Amino acid sequence: AKIILIVSLFSYLSVTFLRNYNSPENIEKRCLHEFENEFKNSLETSNEEWDLILDLADNNYLKCMGIPKD
Repeated sequence: AKIILIVSLFSYLSVTFLRNYNSPENIEKRCLHEFENEFKNSLETSNEEWDLILDLADNNYLKCMGIPKD
């Protein structure tokens, strides 16, 4: 009976964690955090290089959110 209880509890906690981890709000928070990390500007970066960094960060954000790019 203890083994069944432990397996059931573990299953319940796993499902609860995955449901919370994959919620739209948490996905958005994770993607925004990744986007902000890519978005940090360096004073030594040229405008052309900065534009490429922004495009890449934007594409990665959309990909992270699961939004198809046209």
